[in-house]
Amino acid sequence: MAERITGADFDKKVKNADGLVLLDFYSDSCIPCKQLSPVLGELEEAYAGKAAVYKVNVNYEEALSAEYRVMSAPTLILFQNGEPVDRKSGMQKKGSVDRMAGPLYWRLKKRTSIIAVSLDAHNRSRKAA
Repeated sequence: MAERITGADFDKKVKNADGLVLLDFYSDSCIPCKQLSPVLGELEEAYAGKAAVYKVNVNYEEALSAEYRVMSAPTLILFQNGEPVDRKSGMQKKGSVDRMAGPLYWRLKKRTSIIAVSLDAHNRSRKAA
């Protein structure tokens, strides 16, 4: 289950995060929010260790909701390296959220792999010299 965060830990967990963070702005009394919860749980498992999934309660975190112009719950905002890059409002199916996060996740993973391969090749060439 996605961890609930507040304004107090928002900067640390979202704005200062490296990589992807999916943020769910929800309300406890919202039926679509409750229906979305298992979808987020599945995505959290699928992206474990590679992307973070957090929840923000719009009833308690009004300043965050206003800052990100959240007008309805649920609203999902995808952050990349602390910046919002995509958003969806209303009930979403897993495929819809996965299409939102997936391409960025794979692009970041590919870039990380390219850097690792480049460093490995560089280290081998230094050892040979």
